Amino acid sequence: MIKPIAVLALAAVFLAGASAFAADNAKPDKTPAVRTAPPLPLAPKNAEEESQTYERCMKLAKENAEAARSLAEGWRDHGGAHPADHCYAVALIGLHQYKQAATRLETLGQSMPHAPASLRAEVLAQAGQAWLLSGDPARAYAADTAALTVRPDDPDLLVDRSEAAGMAGWFDKAVADLDRVLRNHPQRVDALIYRASAKRELNQLDPAQADIDKALGLAPDSADALLERGNIRRLRGDPNGARTDWVRVSVLAPGSSADRAAKSNIERLELKDEPAPSKQGGRGQ
Repeated sequence: MIKPIAVLALAAVFLAGASAFAADNAKPDKTPAVRTAPPLPLAPKNAEEESQTYERCMKLAKENAEAARSLAEGWRDHGGAHPADHCYAVALIGLHQYKQAATRLETLGQSMPHAPASLRAEVLAQAGQAWLLSGDPARAYAADTAALTVRPDDPDLLVDRSEAAGMAGWFDKAVADLDRVLRNHPQRVDALIYRASAKRELNQLDPAQADIDKALGLAPDSADALLERGNIRRLRGDPNGARTDWVRVSVLAPGSSADRAAKSNIERLELKDEPAPSKQGGRGQ
């Protein structure tokens, strides 16, 4: 699903800038659009009403995606423009129509050259998330790359692209992006975990161990970090240490994807099977 923080951030920009949308033809920051952004018909006097419609539509997209799509469609037909397009695309994600949503978001992000960089980058990043959900990490990587041309060295975008790279099996590319993140944000726990995972996939076990040890030093109760340390420990010939980490994952995060992966790994240990350990399917893997 589209990251909630990203959606909320976009809502804040649209709500704060509705009147600016009225004055500026292409003020899209996180909405779907076409190649050439048409003039927005929103009049300044209606900015508050349009803001409320956008807020209501985005809230509905999380609660009742079908209703949100209907609202966005009718709103767009009556001049809702980019905000309506964006809500429509997010509703499609809620309806599990990931490819259609990704296409709309990508088109939108590319069609607003005069929009604030933060909005354009966020729409393209959301397109990347939708491509990942559709099972197309190569398209996700391309969308994240487009977002990075707008906001170079943005750490969140680099982490997003590393996830796409990992899911595509491009672990060298994942490590390269995470190196860039950690150069300026050395204590970013998620990036350390994802880089450890990517290095594990490259059979670089000593550097992977160093990253995961640092991550756990910063966040001792991170279920994702413990899952990854268990993966590394198993590959280094320490099945008891791996089991200890995986059992703790299930205590800390019952019912999570990390919990499911940990339990699967424990089952493999008990069967004395030796395939590569299960992963939680997170970034950089």
